Amino acid sequence: MRRREFISLIGGVTAWPLMARAQQREQMRRIGVLMSQAADDPLLQGRAKAFQQGLQQLGWTDGRNVRIDYRWAAGNVENSRKYAAELVALAPDVILAVGGATGPVLQATRTVPIVFTITSDPVGSGFVNSLSRPGGNATGFMLFEYSLSAKWVELLKEIAPGMTRAAVLRDPALTSGIGQFSVIQSVAPSVGVDVSPINLTADGHKLPAVYIDRTFVSGGGLISYGPDQIDQFRRAAAYVDRILKGEKPADMPVQAPTKYELVINLKTAKALGLSVPQSLLSRADEVIE
Repeated sequence: MRRREFISLIGGVTAWPLMARAQQREQMRRIGVLMSQAADDPLLQGRAKAFQQGLQQLGWTDGRNVRIDYRWAAGNVENSRKYAAELVALAPDVILAVGGATGPVLQATRTVPIVFTITSDPVGSGFVNSLSRPGGNATGFMLFEYSLSAKWVELLKEIAPGMTRAAVLRDPALTSGIGQFSVIQSVAPSVGVDVSPINLTADGHKLPAVYIDRTFVSGGGLISYGPDQIDQFRRAAAYVDRILKGEKPADMPVQAPTKYELVINLKTAKALGLSVPQSLLSRADEVIE
């Protein structure tokens, strides 16, 4: 064999493992995403975009080294079950389940890794064994900690200082509602408020109300204080990245929100005859006029 041919052969043999490793790094992975609402919902579209941007920052680009399959349940439980089964059948490496879609996805599989977001009570719902050690095939980000509910009472008292009684509108069938009401009951006496649970809406009574999400305030509600849900989707991308790199959901703790938003609707405040304290306005992330 000629010397030049021998060198070329050795060079080719040496380069082959490097090429193989490069191809392995760029192999197509698969992520399933089950959204709880409709595909034309602008809020969920924004959250899906934040999720994809988070993945891109971590080196995952849809169509290059990862394929993302979306399904939109449009608020329908049967759709959630149907699409959960469809996504599992695609044999994804991990599934992102949003809000109410988490339960149907876990019913469809106990082996495919699942990252959930905007979930009220993952332990009470049976999705994980505990927040620190989920123990199964699911982990993720809960919508709030129960202690957040205390802040709602304090904000309502601050914006309507004459308030002495408050109704808590809730669904008693939800485990998260039970926990939240307990926190509200414990803090209410310290701000001079008596609270009662009521299972009905009170829109027609023109009462000041506090909500968990800005969508209620943009729709005419008075004030909201709750987690930045866009941030949850960015953080979910980091959990998906860790799972794609080999970590197991069972060992990844469920996390609480780290960013919160205070939104005030001044138009609604004026309609209710309330003068919003400047100290409260200065703390607001958004004021709707």
